[in-house]
Amino acid sequence: MYEGKFPKKRYKHTLNFLNEVISKEEKILDLGVSNPFSEILTKEGYNVTNTQGEDLDLETTVVKTEEFDVVTAFEIFEHLVSPFNVLNDIRATKLVASVPLKLWFASAYRSKTDKWDRHYHEFEDWQFDWLLEKAGWRIVKSEKFTNPVKKIGIRPILRRITPRYYLIYAEKL
Repeated sequence: MYEGKFPKKRYKHTLNFLNEVISKEEKILDLGVSNPFSEILTKEGYNVTNTQGEDLDLETTVVKTEEFDVVTAFEIFEHLVSPFNVLNDIRATKLVASVPLKLWFASAYRSKTDKWDRHYHEFEDWQFDWLLEKAGWRIVKSEKFTNPVKKIGIRPILRRITPRYYLIYAEKL
């Protein structure tokens, strides 16, 4: 997935946030197939089950269960045409999610070789807030953070000061 280059800063920031809002006794359904971050969560003592690669635009059955206390979705919703459907169908009462923020100096990400590795959305914070509210969620805690890259140029400088990710903890209304 990351060709040996894990986003260590993003993982550390996300783990610290999760530690603040979710207990390790809660059962987590992580949207997306098993990945390096879900493996880190398991090693940290979280009880994590991943989805199996379902197209969540078309098939939301996996979240229509009361088996889980928390749903996590780290950089998932930007890949969906309609994230509202899955957000609306979640039966867990807690949600921890992150999305990439729209950057004025960069276009949306699109892999030319992997049709699943494309961003249909890159959100402004208010758009994601509104989507969550419309789907029946109340945001309890949120943070934005940067994702600097070790390159030279105007965009790398802007990435040092411009928030790239938006992370939320929400509860079902």
